Amino acid sequence: MRQFVTIATNAFMELVRQPVFLLLMTGSAVFEIFLATPYYFAFGDEPKLVKNSTLAVMLLAGLLGAVLSASASLAREIRTGTALAVLSKPVGRAQFLLAKYAGLMAALALLTYVNLVAALLASRMAFDAYGQTDLAAIGIFAAGVVAAYALGGFSNFFLRRPFVSDAVFALLVTVTLAALVIFQFTSQQRSVGETGAVDWRLIPAAVLILFALWILAGLALACSTRFDMIPTLAICSTLFLLGIMSDYLFGRQAEPVWRHDLTEEVRSSRWSESQRGLLKDIVIKYDQNKDGKLEWIERKEISVEDQARLRKAGMGGAWWASVLYTVTPNWQLFWLADALVEGRSTFHWGYVVKAFAYMVAYVGAVLTAAILLFQDRELS
Repeated sequence: MRQFVTIATNAFMELVRQPVFLLLMTGSAVFEIFLATPYYFAFGDEPKLVKNSTLAVMLLAGLLGAVLSASASLAREIRTGTALAVLSKPVGRAQFLLAKYAGLMAALALLTYVNLVAALLASRMAFDAYGQTDLAAIGIFAAGVVAAYALGGFSNFFLRRPFVSDAVFALLVTVTLAALVIFQFTSQQRSVGETGAVDWRLIPAAVLILFALWILAGLALACSTRFDMIPTLAICSTLFLLGIMSDYLFGRQAEPVWRHDLTEEVRSSRWSESQRGLLKDIVIKYDQNKDGKLEWIERKEISVEDQARLRKAGMGGAWWASVLYTVTPNWQLFWLADALVEGRSTFHWGYVVKAFAYMVAYVGAVLTAAILLFQDRELS
């Protein structure tokens, strides 16, 4: 474990010393604050628009951070020979790869935390047509960013410490302090007689995004065992786009027809005449209230024999779609921005636990594939 912790710590410090990591962290946080400053004229939906936009920035910044960090942590070390020097010691390849992933997880958690603080500030600063830009909050946040960079420059000039890592850790502290000051000592008018409040439901939403980023990090690390940064970014971007559309591309093809609205399926052009005739018979048989369509409760009553008939007719779900739907990560499971509706005060943490179980299973499968790819990789 001492070797594992040492490699993970070194991997984490390597990542936070990358200038691109500091720029990505600062740029995404500042852009989230900027999203709460202009006038949108969205007919009262300005707060929701700002919160959805900040979560999107958090996800895209994490995508870039995961790919760049994985490439810097593994692909560059393989190319420069650093990985060979470490593996010449009594360190296994699996231990080395898992430790690199642990450091990558910690770096992404740090990036997500700073973005979360900025998103919470943006949710409090958002205003509608009756409010105005919160200049005091912008000034306090900007002072926190400037102070972090000043502390990094001070430690670099006088103490001969690395500027980037010190600025990253200073930004972590100063942004948190700036948020506390803004929450306690400033106020924002949102509507007539109403002041803006922090939407704390962004915390579980950000935790779900962090789970998605950890899956992306695992995919990027697996790609980095064989490819350099540009191919890894292309593969991860493709998987990201496929995962966003997986419900549409593979989900409907993978599910049996009796889980859908059979009335709509009868009119669908993807079925033949004989298949549509069988669907009509099923609708007539189980339509208890005789309204011409099957409700969800009525679809649950379809017997095993009739399900076997539908499956035999080729309507039990395509096996290839089921395989692709399982292999492709479904990012929609981690995107719950639509649940952040004004007036709804609850957020089910039980769903976060289920998403965590999905993340653990998927990351375990991806890291297993990464270890297999890394075992026979020639290092020079």
